[in-house]
Amino acid sequence: MRRREFITLLGGAAAWPLAARAQQPALPVIGFLSSGSLGPLVELVAAFREGLAQVGYVEGQNVMIEYRFADGRYERLSALAADLAGRRVAVIASVGGTVVALSAKGATTTIPIVFLIGDDPVKAGLVASFNRPEGNITGMTQIAAELGAKRVELLHEVLPHATSVAFLVNPNNPNVEADTKEIEAAGHALSIGVQVMNASGDREIESAFSALARAQVKALIVSNDALFTIRRERIVSLAAHDAVPAIYAFREFVAAGGLMSYGPSFVDAYHQVGVYAGRILKGEKPSDLPVQQPTKFELVVNLPTAKALGLDIPPTLIARADEVIE
Repeated sequence: MRRREFITLLGGAAAWPLAARAQQPALPVIGFLSSGSLGPLVELVAAFREGLAQVGYVEGQNVMIEYRFADGRYERLSALAADLAGRRVAVIASVGGTVVALSAKGATTTIPIVFLIGDDPVKAGLVASFNRPEGNITGMTQIAAELGAKRVELLHEVLPHATSVAFLVNPNNPNVEADTKEIEAAGHALSIGVQVMNASGDREIESAFSALARAQVKALIVSNDALFTIRRERIVSLAAHDAVPAIYAFREFVAAGGLMSYGPSFVDAYHQVGVYAGRILKGEKPSDLPVQQPTKFELVVNLPTAKALGLDIPPTLIARADEVIE
């Protein structure tokens, strides 16, 4: 679904005459809580709706969706979650990181919650176990935060002589310390120094790239964070301007012109969140739905970007790639 069509659909639903709504039977309402913004997430939200449709729920026909986007501002999430809980929605779908799921969990102990995170939900205190989540919460984990070491290794394959990399992080992300330790450990094993670049907004992202250029760091790893995902086009543009090879967590960055990515499929994950939300609407309990984990990780490479950077991607890496953009 194209962005304009999706936004038009949202606007059309909001514009229904009150009298017409009064004639309709009450529909179940799903609360959709995201740390990101609608624009960059249109295709992913469409995948969520397709997951709902797979189990028989079509927005505007037999289910309504209340959307709440934090636009990368984590401090807004608690209030947005409380708002959805106060509206007594039937299910809350929380996407965009552990902090979103924790905000939803903090807002209600009774409304079912389906999360999408990139970490271990047991360690995060969201569920008791993968197979038996217990309580009112379950969902999908992409374990994206545990893939940092692999991204360091992939950059090393492309740039075997690089002795330093930058790691772009959002200091407001509660996982930043663990993510940084993992990247630093992986870099140490390959004799690669890691320079952490902090950015929690547009101006700081610009400043981080300026600092990266001054430091003459030869490569960049962009952490898994909603703040960066919704600004992926700008980040990719800055990396191209400074001729910095970069690796990202998701293919959406590579589709926007980034060099390469390694991680699970966003589209599949959002689809599964929709499926779980629909199954709960049909009567299943979150405690009976095991936490899902990705079964496939995608390596995506953008050859025109590699050429623009003057890089020769090793044939062995191209052969292993799940997708090569030519």
